[in-house]
Amino acid sequence: MFFRQLPAREATLSYLFGCGSCNVAIAVDPVLGDEQWFIDEAAKQNVKITHVIDTHVHADHYSGGRALAEKTGAKYCLHEANTGRVNFAFEPLRDGQRIEVGNVFVDVLHTPGHTPDSICLLVTDKRRAEAPWFVVTGDTLFVGAAGRPDLAGKEAEMAAQLYDSLHGRLLNLPAEVEIYAGHVAGSVCGAGISGKPVSTIGFEKRWNPMLGMGKDAFVAALTADIPPRPAEMDRMVAFNLGR
Repeated sequence: MFFRQLPAREATLSYLFGCGSCNVAIAVDPVLGDEQWFIDEAAKQNVKITHVIDTHVHADHYSGGRALAEKTGAKYCLHEANTGRVNFAFEPLRDGQRIEVGNVFVDVLHTPGHTPDSICLLVTDKRRAEAPWFVVTGDTLFVGAAGRPDLAGKEAEMAAQLYDSLHGRLLNLPAEVEIYAGHVAGSVCGAGISGKPVSTIGFEKRWNPMLGMGKDAFVAALTADIPPRPAEMDRMVAFNLGR
């Protein structure tokens, strides 16, 4: 298995990983303008990008997902909740779906809260172990923080959904599973995000201040400390919806 993490604009982290021996790869959360980096990295690894996945419809940056998919012939993927919401064709992903990329398995976890369509990607390299190795958490769980719940409105309701997603889908993963989030410090998508670009489920359960609270306290804390709305948010969302 190969794995690349790209620090991009707006303190965003994008990913390219896959199976070098089977010459296939997945790109996750590319930022508009970074398409050539993915194409060049795929060429270095001698792999074909078969899937481009956005973990949700982003509100803080212009997505390069559709552009990269068009350039590479890959499937552009979003959670199925976006059916009828976006103005373009995409490959709908459902909770529990498994994408097989050679010897790499990617299991889709629907984790609403930051947005209704948010997903995380649980990744297993079956040549190394049958257990999952890492999870790409998008804007659901950050190193040291949790995603903001207000971008879709209904902050308290979404914060409660995020609590359920964290405790029902992520925190029950093995402690050694690595976390690769969608942002580092400097992003407006969460308060208190660390500058460190990787952690583990076990470390976050022990030290992330948002994860030791009960549901009511979590909702109160998350809705009390919401960063300013992203600059050009409405324009970015409209672009990412294809409007």
